[in-house]
Amino acid sequence: MPWPVPERDAITGVVLAGGEGRRMGGVDKGWVDLAGRPLVERVLATLRPQAGALLISANRSLAAYRGLGVPVVTDRLTGGLGPLAGIHAALAATETDYLLAAPCDTPCLPPDLGTRLGRALAAADAAIAAVEVEGRLQPLHALIRADLADDLAAALAAGVRKPSDWYGRHPWVRVPCDDVAPAFANLNTPAECAALAAEMERNRSGSCA
Repeated sequence: MPWPVPERDAITGVVLAGGEGRRMGGVDKGWVDLAGRPLVERVLATLRPQAGALLISANRSLAAYRGLGVPVVTDRLTGGLGPLAGIHAALAATETDYLLAAPCDTPCLPPDLGTRLGRALAAADAAIAAVEVEGRLQPLHALIRADLADDLAAALAAGVRKPSDWYGRHPWVRVPCDDVAPAFANLNTPAECAALAAEMERNRSGSCA
């Protein structure tokens, strides 16, 4: 029986903020300022209307993240396992049927990200749906069935590190989002943040639109 298109209340959104931010000089990316507002707040604001619950996956600045009023999860599996460890922590903590993941360095996400991924997941009868832009997979923008937490833990223990390698263990679908390609541009350096902030100023807007 095909899985139905997930309703909002069946989805938990998670902001992945557990990276080391090396190209940002080692700073905590979630707290990098973009036009007067931290990146983590911008991503949370986009996910909030799309999900019935929210989480933040982080491994430092924990008090600051908790101050945002959203539950914070830390990696349950240690040893520098990469973003899949953050996804695992969120899957293990969620109380809904699906997890909608997004990294903290993409502050311009489309407001219908969950709907796009949910429709594709249901149409393909898949367990995971991930964004593809201009033929390139954006694996950390994904909708994932929450009952895969134990399988992900086993995969990490077996040495799997790339999200696409784990996705390939399950029925999954790539979801083309070329019509909103700029929404998935990630900010890796201070210069990229400054350029986007300048563009927002030119548009006289506090948002990416």
